[in-house]
Amino acid sequence: MEQSRSTRVITPFAGRFLPRRPGVLLLAWLLASAWGSVVQTHWNLQALAGLGLELPPGLRLSTIGQDLVHFGPVYAGIVAAGWVPALAVALGLARRLPAWRGGLLAAAAGLGVVAAIRAVDAVAPMPAFIDATRGWPGLLAMAAGAVLAGALYARLSRPD
Repeated sequence: MEQSRSTRVITPFAGRFLPRRPGVLLLAWLLASAWGSVVQTHWNLQALAGLGLELPPGLRLSTIGQDLVHFGPVYAGIVAAGWVPALAVALGLARRLPAWRGGLLAAAAGLGVVAAIRAVDAVAPMPAFIDATRGWPGLLAMAAGAVLAGALYARLSRPD
């Protein structure tokens, strides 16, 4: 079967933005997602402790585990929504600026998460979908995980 003209043009273009090592990208995405989930849980638990509630270590660990199972997949979707466009742009720029590849991917991962969280906040009925992201400290704590994950992806997926 002969390819249409549009297929011949689109396939090479789209292939330029696909990750070379999808397993490494998956690992980085899971790291960023787990980091954000744990930060969000810790943020909420600290707010409860600030109200005088006793939170023994076992309860904290149990709550973190529950949030990883129940909130983690939701946050993973938010991370993915931010990463797809951000990392595509960063990978495109990295082809032109290979010396900046690591910084571009790390920054794109963090900025993509911040943009995705703010987009969710803009459409969510509550003031902030993720309480930890109401202010800059919590938002930056969650974005830090994405930056580290982006740097890990850059490191492990370096062109040979």
